[in-house]
Amino acid sequence: MKIRNLTFSLLLLLSAAARAENRPPEILLWPNGAPGSEGKTAPEVITETDGIHRVSSIHRPSITAYVPPKEIATGAAVIILPGGGHRYLSIDTEGHWVAKWLSERGVASFVLKYRLARETGSTYTVEEHALQDTQRALRLVRSRAKGWNIDPERSGLLGFSAGGQLAAHSAARFDPGKPDAADPIERESSRPAFQALLYSGSLREDAQFPKDAPPAFLCVAFDDRGPSRTAVDLFQRLRDTGINAELHIYARGGHGFGLRDRDLPITSWPVRLREWLVDQGFIEERASGSR
Repeated sequence: MKIRNLTFSLLLLLSAAARAENRPPEILLWPNGAPGSEGKTAPEVITETDGIHRVSSIHRPSITAYVPPKEIATGAAVIILPGGGHRYLSIDTEGHWVAKWLSERGVASFVLKYRLARETGSTYTVEEHALQDTQRALRLVRSRAKGWNIDPERSGLLGFSAGGQLAAHSAARFDPGKPDAADPIERESSRPAFQALLYSGSLREDAQFPKDAPPAFLCVAFDDRGPSRTAVDLFQRLRDTGINAELHIYARGGHGFGLRDRDLPITSWPVRLREWLVDQGFIEERASGSR
């Protein structure tokens, strides 16, 4: 019954979210141009298959803000990093639709368009430009926290596939900000309060998490072989470092399940994520009743 109810909710969500004209406007991370993108003026490329959109050719990284009304805002915030193998972004099922679901439950959500390191002809890298975009997005959200009814200390990352890999990189490499920076955004910390990683790409074997890395929520399908092994390995590495982590492995779902209308238990992952955010103290218990 719970799966059927969630599926019905997803049907309503997908119908509404598919109307791109209702989406909030994008906010550029660097209004005057992103460092490393100088001279790159090619427009974004958007393709559509069965009503699902993919975005590539990103040279002006941005966030799209889904901010809940003050009366339901929990103070928690999440930067959402869609996947796509660093070649494109699955901007609906791993971006806007997720943001809408979370914002309707009081979590301010921001869909990040980051630069793509592996599309044909790209000069970008994951560990420089894409990481820089992620850190800048978190700093930007924190710099506007008061206006968006956000607690900077409860602002984290949610990444899918390649976006999950990028979120994990960000959770391992962060800084407290530069108090004397001329740009006020750069004064903010880039440490995520939490990391939620869904069927994440793998990290290098020598990658290390610091002792103060944020807690992690991991979710994957057993029949997604590579990422399921990655999730188990990453969970153990986090545990060995003393970092709080929770791992969910569903029997079926494959890769890229995102937020879709499927009659499978794995479609309940957003509910599990929200329960985890409550359990970790990022959402107050009084707000946990909404599903």
